[in-house]
Amino acid sequence: RTRELLREIREMKNVKLVGLHSHIGSLITEIAPYSEVGKVMAALAKEALALGHELDYVDVGGGLGVIYQNALAVQADTEPGEGMALSPRAVGAQLLPPLAGLNCDLIFEPGRALVATSGVLITRVLYVKHSGGKRFVVVDASMTDLIRPSLYNAYHQIVPVHFKNAETEKCEIVGPVCESGDFLAKDRELERVQRGDLLAVMTAGAYGFSLSSNYNARPRPAEVLVDGNAYRISRPRQAVERVWE
Repeated sequence: RTRELLREIREMKNVKLVGLHSHIGSLITEIAPYSEVGKVMAALAKEALALGHELDYVDVGGGLGVIYQNALAVQADTEPGEGMALSPRAVGAQLLPPLAGLNCDLIFEPGRALVATSGVLITRVLYVKHSGGKRFVVVDASMTDLIRPSLYNAYHQIVPVHFKNAETEKCEIVGPVCESGDFLAKDRELERVQRGDLLAVMTAGAYGFSLSSNYNARPRPAEVLVDGNAYRISRPRQAVERVWE
């Protein structure tokens, strides 16, 4: 159908094709799909050029995955953006050969891979309770701050900010919002914690603030940039008054 559209667009007086764009998925951790999309897009681009289209760009999309499991160990000795199964450099090495010589811009969207490992959500334990045979660790962060676990059961490693080498126990790590789906982790092993302890939700730099909300009249949290021992507030905590604007 794409090839038919290339011909149809060529005959349209008020439509000009300026580029080709693909999207092959998310959280891709193998190189083979990028090798394949490079070949497919190169073939389509060459066909478009042969039909007389003038392309400004070919966009192969994104989907480059990062490592969410055991993120703390993975990120311990890496720079931001390196905690991933594949690097943008490795993907580029697969994409460039088939797309070379098209005389247009090549666009790749690494997005998540650049920022996911750069962000950590810090949350404080409000209290611990037991109900229905389960242990619930209730924290002050919620689905309004990081909705990925609630939205599609996404995994984020959660660890104490200050390790105590204490005994671990399975628990549900949940927020204070009045929703049964307000959780950050289910059936998770975690050191025994108490009111006031800080937890770090790892790999939270992507789809965190962009998917956050003011649901339940909750202000968005502050964002802090850290560089070694220095830090600065890049986005202050939202004032309650702003929630109602």
